[in-house]
Amino acid sequence: MSTVIFWFRSDLRLHDQPALAAAMRSGATHLVPVVCHPPEAESTPWGFPRWGVHRRAFVTAAVQALADRLAALGTPLVQLQGSTAEVLPALARSLGATRLVCEDIAAPYEQDEIAALRAAGLQVRTVWQSSLIDPQALPWGTRNLPDVFTAFRNGLERKGVQPPLPLPEPTRLLPPPAEIEDALATPQLATARAAAAALAAPAYGPGATDTRSSFPFGKPAFDGSERAARAHLAQYLARQLPHSYKATRNGLTGVDYSSKFSPWLATGALSARQVMAELRAFEQAHGANDGSYWLWFELLWRDYFRFLHLQHGRTLYRARGLGTLPPPTHNPQGFARWCEGRTGEPLVDAAMRELSTTGYLSNRLRQMVASYLIHDLQGDWRAGAAWFEAQLVDYDPYSNQGNWLYVAGRGTDPRGGRRFNPNKQAQEHDADGGYRRMWGTA
Repeated sequence: MSTVIFWFRSDLRLHDQPALAAAMRSGATHLVPVVCHPPEAESTPWGFPRWGVHRRAFVTAAVQALADRLAALGTPLVQLQGSTAEVLPALARSLGATRLVCEDIAAPYEQDEIAALRAAGLQVRTVWQSSLIDPQALPWGTRNLPDVFTAFRNGLERKGVQPPLPLPEPTRLLPPPAEIEDALATPQLATARAAAAALAAPAYGPGATDTRSSFPFGKPAFDGSERAARAHLAQYLARQLPHSYKATRNGLTGVDYSSKFSPWLATGALSARQVMAELRAFEQAHGANDGSYWLWFELLWRDYFRFLHLQHGRTLYRARGLGTLPPPTHNPQGFARWCEGRTGEPLVDAAMRELSTTGYLSNRLRQMVASYLIHDLQGDWRAGAAWFEAQLVDYDPYSNQGNWLYVAGRGTDPRGGRRFNPNKQAQEHDADGGYRRMWGTA
């Protein structure tokens, strides 16, 4: 009799789960699914919480929904809170298990977690599954990825590269070992389990249901669950919103101006391949246009940032990034005003207030406030990236790092950075001042 541990990371779903399928094929007779909630005191090198209140509440809801689904299949989810380097080896020792399977995340913090587990003696198998396109299908591999996104996209489209079809949900899972409760009764695991149980009810703040929020994740239609993710995708397609996506995607506020897939994609409650499969079916039924194409375009950007991590790894996290520009300067006082929405630039301040209140911000405004910090306040792009990590309900290490590098001119973009003029942005996207009034800066 053997047990394999399956560690859910940023893949909080049952549909399209290659990593879970790999655990089921591992030859084990028992399966123990586990989620590790990070310690609340865990912070980034910049001193900000690694998990802000918005993301923690959204992910907690996703985990609870996943636990319910696993229980219905007869395989309970073990929830622990603590450092993965401590609680996962402790779980394995208590179970007499040596094997662990999980998804592969090619970002430094997440790679360090895997290294620590292997150093503790666990046999860890990681499975890449978060991208739309399989890395093995790339015409150049990941080592020779094109230096610019346009060449990447054009190359894929010329070759006709398409994503694999998503895997169906499992109808059954391996049972847990009979001694699971005894194993979890050890003092260390009992403490970690009790700490996780205290998180069972998402700690929604007022921003989660704020009527101004473009993603009110405290409401049932926008909660973190796989059910809500799939239902949102279905209604988005049923209302034929892909056809208008390109025309509305630069909006600043509201639920429907953009797809709002990103929070569920970030936690893995929704698979990118599931989105694409259903979008292709939509196009077959209702026709394709620039709007539906642009959703594919944006999902390819998401992939590109993932593949850049496979190509460059920790280099993307250096002060100079991939470029040769001198190390960034930093303006601590200006950065503090930026975080608090007190720069004196009305559109910037409105956006930063929305971010801290609701955990969400439109893509247009993310680029604009990042540009303002880097190019107007002479702030360090890495500090801005860390602040976004602490605030965003849809934080994703690949897209967050990739977009900040892009605006700073330290990534692969040949134009050497993007500078957005706040006045021009206000004239083009908030001409009547409605957004600024909404957030009290006009």
